[in-house]
Amino acid sequence: MSDLRQDFIAFSVKAEVLKFGQFTTKAGRQSPYFFNAGLFHDGATLGRLAEFYAQTLLDSGVAFDMLFGPAYKGITLASATSVALAAKGRNTSFAYNRKEAKDHGEGGTIVGAKLAGKVVIIDDVISAGTSVRESVDMIRAAGAEPAAVLIALDRMERSGKDDALSARSAVQQVSDEFGIPVISIANLDDLFTYLSNDAGAELGAHKEAVAAYRARYGA
Repeated sequence: MSDLRQDFIAFSVKAEVLKFGQFTTKAGRQSPYFFNAGLFHDGATLGRLAEFYAQTLLDSGVAFDMLFGPAYKGITLASATSVALAAKGRNTSFAYNRKEAKDHGEGGTIVGAKLAGKVVIIDDVISAGTSVRESVDMIRAAGAEPAAVLIALDRMERSGKDDALSARSAVQQVSDEFGIPVISIANLDDLFTYLSNDAGAELGAHKEAVAAYRARYGA
């Protein structure tokens, strides 16, 4: 596993954005871990998070012209990543959407740079893929091209009910549906590696629960 991926897991644990225990997911599952990017809520942690996003995007080799952040979490993520990219010598414009159209001033639902060229969608995770689908529609409607989706953590788990699990994860479904790559800073395998090698006894105790969850729901 790359140092960047392991560094990101360690950073998320230290910031208490990635927690272990018993959590109920949006799908109603009992998960042994929970990742909430909304808890990157101070300047230092947001700045470091943006550096991870920026470096992951640059390392991916994906060609892009600008960033797009779907409301609401994506707004902060896209703007912060744009700043981090500029610091790395890649000055990149960004845009985001409003939930409701504005009927005065510049109007419309898109704020920021005009959607054009190859656009990377930035979000925290992909659960059902709804925000990605909405973003792709907006980007294409503007005559631009969705180039990739960039997320923080890929849970690598199959969607659906326990008695009717899909064969693919939500990330795989999004990638196949739109024909674009989904890039993650880290994924469930990286998390498991961290628990196995670097977490210490306290967090390492959660390894078996994460392994069982991966065996049950892993894509």
